[in-house]
Amino acid sequence: MKFSVGYQPSQPGEESFVDIVGEFREHVAEVYFPWVGEPSGRSPIGLRGGRPDQVAQRRLKEDLLALRGLGLRLNLLLNANCYGARAASRQLEGRVVAVLEHLSRLVGGVEAATTASPAVAHVVKTHFPQVETRASVNMRIGTIAGMQYVADLFDGYHVQRDHNRDLPHLRRLKRWADANGKRLYLLANSGCLRFCPGQTFHDNLVAHEIETPEADGIAGFTPFVCWRLLRDRSNWPAVLQATWIRPEDLHHYEGLFDVVKLATRTHDRPWVVLRAYAERRWRGNLLDLFEPGFSPAFAPCVLDNERFPPDWFERTSTCGHRCERCTYCVDVLREALVSVEQYAAPPA
Repeated sequence: MKFSVGYQPSQPGEESFVDIVGEFREHVAEVYFPWVGEPSGRSPIGLRGGRPDQVAQRRLKEDLLALRGLGLRLNLLLNANCYGARAASRQLEGRVVAVLEHLSRLVGGVEAATTASPAVAHVVKTHFPQVETRASVNMRIGTIAGMQYVADLFDGYHVQRDHNRDLPHLRRLKRWADANGKRLYLLANSGCLRFCPGQTFHDNLVAHEIETPEADGIAGFTPFVCWRLLRDRSNWPAVLQATWIRPEDLHHYEGLFDVVKLATRTHDRPWVVLRAYAERRWRGNLLDLFEPGFSPAFAPCVLDNERFPPDWFERTSTCGHRCERCTYCVDVLREALVSVEQYAAPPA
């Protein structure tokens, strides 16, 4: 089992992303990245004044070449949740083709393209049949029927993260995928709420972020369901009921997934995430591994990973997720949540 890690441009004075990945090279299979200025599942990279920055483009090219030099696969993100009026247009087709052709000239192309758009998948399949088309986790494909419906468009699927703790269900998906020549991928460290009702709204908001100045936001409205929910401490157990997998529990997924995705594109310490999952152990605030992490919402408390009970994975992967009838996560939270005064953080 190896990792797919999300690219982020290094800031002045920071260790370069290439060096971070190089340190854990034996554990990394690929790097996923968006092209400069393109909408995706996160804020666009490399923009200055709303336009692509040439310096950022040059840095991305240099980093991609260096990652190629490490022998890593490259996975292009074309996973914006909405392309507006261009969603099924020739204009979008032309842009997708142009970016992939440009990457072919720059770094010899990419091995995979991840998208939340059936239209984009069709374009990639048509013009670049050698590139693996991969369904974004934001498509929320979590059933055999869902995979079947778009099997002509996708070679692989990021499994809907809401099923991460249901191993029998994942095994059923794996059997179908193996029988039909498809690949499955797991997102291990998402902090998002399980079955969040705000996901579609949030993903669309991010896709149009460049078009909407922050100053135009509705006064008094928090557009993110999670951050609004966690203002009330009584809702904090929802974070434990989510979809993340602790580094110590990742071995349970051996044989189901050859490549596991780590969300690191906007994480403030991606090397911490990579180290924890590579070593299969984390001595620290569990919230620090997630994206989003919610550490500010829990402050001045932390979620001490070493205080989780030995039966955590067994209980949460077999409970049926009838959280309204159960207090297990509430009880674990009570034991694992400590104040910063009680807690000694590990070295970064």
